[in-house]
Amino acid sequence: MTRTGAGSATGVRRRTAAAALVLGLSAVLAACGSEDGGGDSPKLSVSGAYVPQPPTPDMAAGYVTVTNKGGADDELTSVTTPLAAEVTMHTTTGTRMKQVRSLKVPADGELRLATGGDHLMLTNLTHKPKVGDKVSFTLHFASSDPVEIKVPVEPTTYRPKD
Repeated sequence: MTRTGAGSATGVRRRTAAAALVLGLSAVLAACGSEDGGGDSPKLSVSGAYVPQPPTPDMAAGYVTVTNKGGADDELTSVTTPLAAEVTMHTTTGTRMKQVRSLKVPADGELRLATGGDHLMLTNLTHKPKVGDKVSFTLHFASSDPVEIKVPVEPTTYRPKD
């Protein structure tokens, strides 16, 4: 009987140790899964949007910052506005401007569209907006829901303070 009793205590200790090991490994694996963003999604917000008053009646530029506080990248795939028949996205490297199909919004980062850099081009305007007007924009993304914003028209020489 002594042997059976000792064996039972050893068996209980082994089962308890095995259960603790399984729980510990599960916690480690769960933590690893959340660190790498697996299953995480973009968390977007938009700020600093403006349109400088265009010098011509048919074309304007647009600028905006999209911040992503989520653990997954997203992409700005298009922008629509009743002000223009077409909105295209452009990157600028040095003095060269190139139209692109989308712009990356990195995880835990931002997409900044600014004068002299990446920007929106609005063509075939329905009218020439004036300083103080508000223009509706809808930003469309690869993963996230569209974001609707009201964008102020600023003077042609406007430069935001950083």
